[in-house]
Amino acid sequence: MRALVTGGAGFIGSHLVDALVARGNDVLVLDDLSTGRREYVNAAAQFRPHDIREPFEIDADVVFHLAAQADVGTSMERPGFDAEVNVVGTVNTLEAARAAGAQLVLASTGGAIYGSVDGPAREDSPLLPVSAYGLAKRSAEVYLDGWNRIFGTRHLALRFANVYGPRQSAALEGGVVAIFLERLAAGEPTTIFGDGSITRDFVHVDDVVRALLLAAEHDGGVFNVGTGIETTIAALHALCERAVGVEAPPSFGPSRAGDAQRSVLDTRRATSELGYTAAVPLAEGIAATYAAEQKE
Repeated sequence: MRALVTGGAGFIGSHLVDALVARGNDVLVLDDLSTGRREYVNAAAQFRPHDIREPFEIDADVVFHLAAQADVGTSMERPGFDAEVNVVGTVNTLEAARAAGAQLVLASTGGAIYGSVDGPAREDSPLLPVSAYGLAKRSAEVYLDGWNRIFGTRHLALRFANVYGPRQSAALEGGVVAIFLERLAAGEPTTIFGDGSITRDFVHVDDVVRALLLAAEHDGGVFNVGTGIETTIAALHALCERAVGVEAPPSFGPSRAGDAQRSVLDTRRATSELGYTAAVPLAEGIAATYAAEQKE
């Protein structure tokens, strides 16, 4: 299989590239390195620098579209830029895939696209984004669905919960696990925005990569990829303290615009149709993430 991974020098993308290479696939990585790192790209993969906002051509059987502007705060401050990357970039990728006759797997968002929920969100739950990032990802999914109807393609969208794991940047607000671990390890203060009761569904990057590989063997659809388990940010901080081996209570700051109060995904469709089930418990995943980062 010839695979293209947009954003393949980034956090999730580089782990996916490693998995594809391990399977013996021919892999091309497109990344402008605005947030990705060249050293994360597997040596066996071909690398092409490219800004996803510009059209491109490829020769591939499957396209994993992970290139994105994924920072909620940035999306609220620069919604036009967010839309260029997440909407126009998706259209460019859909067109590249169509020209190549390739299937596309879109990395979408669960937490940002559903907004604040009353319980585990299903794929048919109302889509009520509370951030420009969520709006852009919803728009990207509309384009993907439209291309499937208009051109008879079989593209898929995976709505990720809050992904964490090695190589995640602490420079982006979405990487709360990376932020907590880095600051706790350095003896620096940590801040929770709000009162700590906000909940998220944290899923390890290894589970997400498995879902991406399974999706490439399926014809169309939208699937949630998470754990189905809610964790408060206060509880997450305690798990990070335990992983680092320190007691360092956080401070609390004002809530941020664009933050959903509650976010958790129902993953039963992915289990029944893709064979996906999250396998990495949160405490173990955080401990493994910290251990991996200490080796860097």
